Amino acid sequence: MKRNSRLSLALHTLGHMAVNPRKMRTSAEIAEHAGTNPVVVRRVLGKLRQAGLLISEKGHAGGWQLAREPQEITLADIYLALDESLIATGRTEEPSRCSVEHALHQKVASVMADIEKSLIERLASTTIAEVGGAESGHL
Repeated sequence: MKRNSRLSLALHTLGHMAVNPRKMRTSAEIAEHAGTNPVVVRRVLGKLRQAGLLISEKGHAGGWQLAREPQEITLADIYLALDESLIATGRTEEPSRCSVEHALHQKVASVMADIEKSLIERLASTTIAEVGGAESGHL
């Protein structure tokens, strides 16, 4: 997985949050730890908030924290909340007039859908509590 992907940022951040779920973390703290911009953090974590995985509070004592217990949040929850696929769909801009190409695209799309389903099922079997390792003191 790319280090700079939204999924990587989300998994990394929530993995740290699982260690101390009630601790508020600011976008700036998360961004510094992840080596990215606070705006990127807010965009990614905003999607997780919309999915009910995080809560946020504004103001001096504000920040981000888990909305549910770490044992109740699966990696699939995070993946689905971001609405982004790791599996290439093979879609093209315009439908092909070639029957062979059309059949090939249909078959590939079916295989990719099966892979995506399998990926989500596997991610659903792991919670962030299971991957939240020892706190390094950075986040």
